[in-house]
Amino acid sequence: MNRTLEEHLGKARVLIECLPYIRRFHGEVVVIKYGGHAMTDEALKDSFALNVALLKYVGVRPVIVHGGGPQIGAMLRQLNIASSFREGLRVTDEATMDVVEMVLAGKINKEIVSRLNRTGARAVGLSGKDGQLVRARKMELAISMENRPPEIIDLGRVGEVMGVNVELLNLLSLDDYIPVIAPTGVDEQNNTYNINADAVAAAVAAALKARRLLLLTDVPGILTRDKELVKSLSMDDVWELFADGTLQGGMIPKVKCCLEALQEGVEKTMIIDGRVENCILLELFTDTGIGTEIVGRGARTP
Repeated sequence: MNRTLEEHLGKARVLIECLPYIRRFHGEVVVIKYGGHAMTDEALKDSFALNVALLKYVGVRPVIVHGGGPQIGAMLRQLNIASSFREGLRVTDEATMDVVEMVLAGKINKEIVSRLNRTGARAVGLSGKDGQLVRARKMELAISMENRPPEIIDLGRVGEVMGVNVELLNLLSLDDYIPVIAPTGVDEQNNTYNINADAVAAAVAAALKARRLLLLTDVPGILTRDKELVKSLSMDDVWELFADGTLQGGMIPKVKCCLEALQEGVEKTMIIDGRVENCILLELFTDTGIGTEIVGRGARTP
């Protein structure tokens, strides 16, 4: 058998492997949090857009929530606006909030929409203000202090999600548009808030009863203390990893967002390496996947 024929047969086997997954996810909502290195590398940007377009073409209903922390930081430095963090959250005063909206909704969001549209898919960019898509309130952060009352930290315009306009997202998705959401929110007084993109993605997935929530990161997934990838976890397994200290740093809030989505009815969540080309297709449409899945109680196993 010549090499060319072997390559063609290999491609055919890949397509056959994908078929049951394509059938399983047809018509289902998949929420993807897009962030990290995948948003800065040109080849990975193209790969992401093509992956999402392919999902749409085979009948999946993708919804994108994107981050933009490094880009916000870069713009703040250019404008000589001081920025600080508390407990991993950017303190957001009025000037910072203006930059957050400018970068997230005005620049990054439109770039993602444009790149998706160039694939032939139809994407629409949204912020939390559009149609009151993401209803929010000011986040209250209290840090426990030993033998003292908790420290109350004012984060400014940092918010938490109180609700999602499901009707708007369903109208767009069912009309063959791909919603691309910038992670800002608005309260009843029309105040705008900066919200963690993982939290927005989890809230959107929960509100839409998504079949899957994928979080793109800059690590392979959840790792053991020996730096080995954990392929699959139950919710109970995750609580054990919290208890024994295996989960640390930035992975803690990501995993908490996954648990919140699972508790609200999302079937499975995946934490995957966005630095891997075609990571979305590899995770959803292959037998082994590439990241860590966290499975909700009673979830159907693919």
